[in-house]
Amino acid sequence: MTNSILDSLSLPAKGEIEAAVRGQRELAAYLSTKMETQEISIQDADNVTHQIELPTSSLTLLMSILGELALGNAVQVVPVHAELTTQEAANILNVSRPHMVKLLEDGKLPFHKTGRHRRVLFADLMKYKDQRDSDSNKAMQELADLSQELGLY
Repeated sequence: MTNSILDSLSLPAKGEIEAAVRGQRELAAYLSTKMETQEISIQDADNVTHQIELPTSSLTLLMSILGELALGNAVQVVPVHAELTTQEAANILNVSRPHMVKLLEDGKLPFHKTGRHRRVLFADLMKYKDQRDSDSNKAMQELADLSQELGLY
């Protein structure tokens, strides 16, 4: 069985949540987005401190990850070019696998086949999800406006 991109998700423990809250706050206080790279210090198992130069973009991503962990959410970094199975894509959209397959077969999302298995690019799935969410928000706003016009709200 192949390893799934989303196999290793687990919720953070209480101590991890607390550390994420502190870490995000402290990182935000010192992070400069005006520099391409920045140096951080890290201690190894023998308490020896090492300086590491990292791209600022990776530290900004780390802040986002810490923010999610601080909320108690599981986090998984997925490369934009990653290919997902129909089940993985369905899980991300919170729909059933048969519904996901129907979306693919109806041309709502691009996909390709590896043998007889459908694969969806993560970037394409996120583009579809953003559009779906935008359409949903627009429809909800129109309903709210209509109910206000009719005096129902």
